[in-house]
Amino acid sequence: MREQHSVLEAFRRRSPVHPRELVGLWKGRGIPAGHPFDGVLEYFGWFGKRFTPDMRADALLFWSGDRRLVAIDPARIPLGLALRFHNVGRTRAARNLFSYLQRRLRAKGPVASLTTMVFGGVESAAMVYDDQPIVDHFRRIDNRSIMGAMTIKGDGRIYFFELEQVDEP
Repeated sequence: MREQHSVLEAFRRRSPVHPRELVGLWKGRGIPAGHPFDGVLEYFGWFGKRFTPDMRADALLFWSGDRRLVAIDPARIPLGLALRFHNVGRTRAARNLFSYLQRRLRAKGPVASLTTMVFGGVESAAMVYDDQPIVDHFRRIDNRSIMGAMTIKGDGRIYFFELEQVDEP
């Protein structure tokens, strides 16, 4: 829990960001902090996120087998099972199964909305998932990087990550 607290304090020291500043493609990487998902997304080929000018988002972009970016619909992922059996997510069998199921997990369009929310007493950009009890809160690191804190309703743990703005591949 100490890891969570120290990374949360680093997050809180960051400056707020306005949702409009997030429009574009962002490459992500997790920040280890003792969350069950630490390292799992990267193991499955997570690329990052894409935010559109209409304040919608592709919340989970992954590399496909043919090196294209594929947006995954998080509503199709059983969140409770993923949290409970997170160690399975670090196995080759789980990665192979994810690759196999990727076509069925594809989103039909953006699956989250950008807005402004208060988190830790500071108003900043946030991404609210449409069909999961998840909110990603964002703070600025520098001109091309932001820090994210993914919260899940009913779970006190936070998954931390960084996003760096990149050009479309």
